[in-house]
Amino acid sequence: MAERSFRKEVEALKLGNGEIFRGEGILAVTKALLQSGVAYVGGYQGAPVSHLLDVLVDAEDMMADLGVHLETCTNEASAAAMLGASINYPLRGAVTWKSIVGTNVAADALSNLSSPGVIGGAMIILGEDYGEGASVIQERSYAYAMKSSMWLLDPRPDLPTIVRMVEKGFELSEATHAPVMLELRVRACHVTGEFVAKDNRASAASGLNRIEDPARFNYARLAHPPLTFVQEKLKVDERLPAAQAFAREHRLNEFFEGDLDDLGIVVLGGLTNTVLRALSRLGLADHFGNVRIPIYCLNLAYPLIPQEVRQFCATKTDVLVIEEGYPDYLEQGINTELRRADIQTRVHGKGALPKAGEYTSEVVLRGLANFIAATRPTGIDSAAITTAADRLLGHKPSASAAIGELPPRPPNFCTGCPERPVFAAIKLTQREIGPTHISADIGCHSFATFAPFSMGNSILGYGMSLASAAAVAPNLQRRPISVMGDGGFWHNGLITGVASNLFNKNDGVLIVMQNGYTSATGQQYMPSSATSRQGSAPGMDIASTLRAFGVRWQRTVRSYSVAAMVKTLKEAMRTAETGLKVIIADGECQLARQRRVRAEDAAKLRAGVRVVRTKFGVDDEICTGDHSCIRLSGCPSLSVKPSPDPLRTDPVASVIESCVGCGLCGEVAHAAVLCPSFYRAEVVQNAGVWDRMLHRVRQTVISWLAPREVAA
Repeated sequence: MAERSFRKEVEALKLGNGEIFRGEGILAVTKALLQSGVAYVGGYQGAPVSHLLDVLVDAEDMMADLGVHLETCTNEASAAAMLGASINYPLRGAVTWKSIVGTNVAADALSNLSSPGVIGGAMIILGEDYGEGASVIQERSYAYAMKSSMWLLDPRPDLPTIVRMVEKGFELSEATHAPVMLELRVRACHVTGEFVAKDNRASAASGLNRIEDPARFNYARLAHPPLTFVQEKLKVDERLPAAQAFAREHRLNEFFEGDLDDLGIVVLGGLTNTVLRALSRLGLADHFGNVRIPIYCLNLAYPLIPQEVRQFCATKTDVLVIEEGYPDYLEQGINTELRRADIQTRVHGKGALPKAGEYTSEVVLRGLANFIAATRPTGIDSAAITTAADRLLGHKPSASAAIGELPPRPPNFCTGCPERPVFAAIKLTQREIGPTHISADIGCHSFATFAPFSMGNSILGYGMSLASAAAVAPNLQRRPISVMGDGGFWHNGLITGVASNLFNKNDGVLIVMQNGYTSATGQQYMPSSATSRQGSAPGMDIASTLRAFGVRWQRTVRSYSVAAMVKTLKEAMRTAETGLKVIIADGECQLARQRRVRAEDAAKLRAGVRVVRTKFGVDDEICTGDHSCIRLSGCPSLSVKPSPDPLRTDPVASVIESCVGCGLCGEVAHAAVLCPSFYRAEVVQNAGVWDRMLHRVRQTVISWLAPREVAA
């Protein structure tokens, strides 16, 4: 996905006390950070919170005025380690990344952070990428919060609530000396609304007012034996009760009253809007959030507050617990607290609702209907609720039957993507040398796992493709090919893959897609980008780094040069030289290039300067209609259309208007020796005298050579 610029929206971050802030969830979080007096912010890009860093980068001047240090980290572990500043100093800090994969990467630092605890407020803002639209494995952050005794905030997707949880989250962290996680689902990131702003405030100590003396040595601030046993006891005996007391005193959780007192719903804050919508559709709530069934909304997902759980459930016969995923941590915890207090309220959860999968509005609606049908409370016609649910959801099977089976629409490379020709080259290489094991990776290039390439035997982590081939190479006759992007290379691949491969003297081929950006999350800069957020080049490059590590065999090939890439791949696979062989596929991300080129061309056109755009096409009369070009390139701009020849029934290839002129179609046709039907054309705007004269000459020659119609 390509994130947009937030330069206009960041102006709202300057709003002061009493003014109304209007915007979306991520902007509200950013404003809340500035209102909370943070001293430093860092993170690693990753949807659904990738644009939190983008917003901060766009607001860098404002943050500099407040003395806030901003760090765009190379991975989540380095971001988590930033919070070490809060262990010894009264500095508030926040870091962000996508969870759960990012939290996996940061797990070591988080464990060593939560054990000694913090002095300054430490907050981890997580993009909880769970559900059907997720881009990662289906796991949740809840387990990490439980494991490391970090408090987990899951705010109701409502801007005033989100802002309050950020502000109170820092207070909670400082009151309990524990780091706090704040998770935001996709809907919370993009929910829009308004809240009453406060003044931004600078940290007492910051880059503008530096701390004079470093912290004195204190072994108790280290997560190191034998103190870790003491720290574990502190977590349970002091920090946990303090967190529960703080949450009760400041009313972090919310209660929604209803007239059906014998029933109740306990729901994680992030799912509350979904529950309210489902209740409204069943006639059990209005559009303003007034409900008939009482709701206990857990903006603080972990830890549970036993007194609140008992208070809410004591007068109820049945309670429905709504939490996504499995294990059912929340349901188990509530059951435990109720049984300890000898409260016999029946707890429903998994059963009425599915054990796995995203709790969409439809899933929750059916779960609520199941809950009411099982409990048959007084004051509700349970049969009517079941009928309403059937009516609301029953149209889907009939609609699916009427439409028929829809063709799959898997994600794919963008038009003109420089990574597509590399996989076309691999496909052509395999025709000659045979099938090869492909270790895939996280990033845009993982789209090669879909048709027409269908390549990739494993994906085990960002930048870990080479490492995942370590035990493959010694057991296969042909060398495996590992593919990673330049973002993955800097994130994890250099140490986990390249260094390990060289250290163990393994054999294999690594292709690094050098497109210049962390492209999948919105073209953010990285160490080998041509420029940086500061404007200057970072001064690092992949080829030099590989040479410094001791990689002797490496080649840099232009991504779009399919024939050259095929030749290089064959050489890498067949050479008698053992050891790591690296091919750097060099080609700028096409989305980033189009952004740059279109702006440049628009400026030239306004100035009356000559602009040339390259387009490709297919000659209908020459095209054979076998579509090998489509099967090899998979370009979205390469399509089919009916043949203009009435004697040919097969459709012919066609290049549609979205073509960006990358030339892959012609390159593939040439490298695969397919056909000469592709042609290249130049569209000239603000044409000069020479262009016009040359055009007239060409038109004249074409008219001489073109076949003339002979009158009957």
